[in-house]
Amino acid sequence: MPRPRPAGPDDDVRLVASDLDGTLLRPDGTVSARTARALADAEAAGVVVVFVTARPHRWLADLAPHVAGHGVAICANGASVVDVAGLRVLQEHGMDTHRVAAVAARLRAAWGDDAVHLAAESADGFASEHGFVTEHDVPPGSPSAARIEDVLPATTLKLLLRAPGRAQDADTFVADAQAVIGDLAHVTSSAAGALGEIAAPGVTKAATLAAWSAARGITPAQVWAVGDAPNDLPMLGWAGRAFAVANAHPAVRAAAHHALPSNAEDGVAVLLERAAAAARSRAAGEDDAR
Repeated sequence: MPRPRPAGPDDDVRLVASDLDGTLLRPDGTVSARTARALADAEAAGVVVVFVTARPHRWLADLAPHVAGHGVAICANGASVVDVAGLRVLQEHGMDTHRVAAVAARLRAAWGDDAVHLAAESADGFASEHGFVTEHDVPPGSPSAARIEDVLPATTLKLLLRAPGRAQDADTFVADAQAVIGDLAHVTSSAAGALGEIAAPGVTKAATLAAWSAARGITPAQVWAVGDAPNDLPMLGWAGRAFAVANAHPAVRAAAHHALPSNAEDGVAVLLERAAAAARSRAAGEDDAR
């Protein structure tokens, strides 16, 4: 059940921060016609819309038309800020090679060399160990080696972890990995399966969104955020109003102030339409007061 609604005006929304996969995107990964219209209308009403996603920036090409004026997304669970139109990384909050190597060493020491399979996302692309299995297309020419240390970029935005011999539910897998890694890095998950997403300490969707918003004079109380997975929890906890789609993880539904229809039922479009109406109501009130 969603947590109690916060006090404060409902119409003072300046920014909507939305996760993508499992949230704004339909189950087939597309933007529905209704959501596309709602995104454009929200921008026209003066509401800034920011995509805040676990995706690397190279997965955003098809979404560029939908970020309208500002053209910025927060990617890799907060590890990068990206100019979507040009797929350029504007900010990096990653891990250097020494930290990644230390994380890898702790995992192998605890779970065994043969049990740990790693991959790295960076501004330059994707690199992986030979044993790392992914259901996503790997860009042609992506480097691969027996150990990730041999193909690391200078800065890793997100280190991906698979360990087939460990618990395969996401919550247990993440908790086990965090216990091993300790304060070296932050572990989260954006999927139902056992895929750990490892970032530098303190790097979350919330931290990067907070800095981006503050630089533009937008307070947490003026932000509505929506998500579906555990990696969205810090962002939902920071935002003035937190929303969960109906298909969200139970912890996400519990952390939200409001429930929305599922991603298959255009839940984020419902939110954006409400935000646009609230913004227009606020603007009309301000005009009347002049």
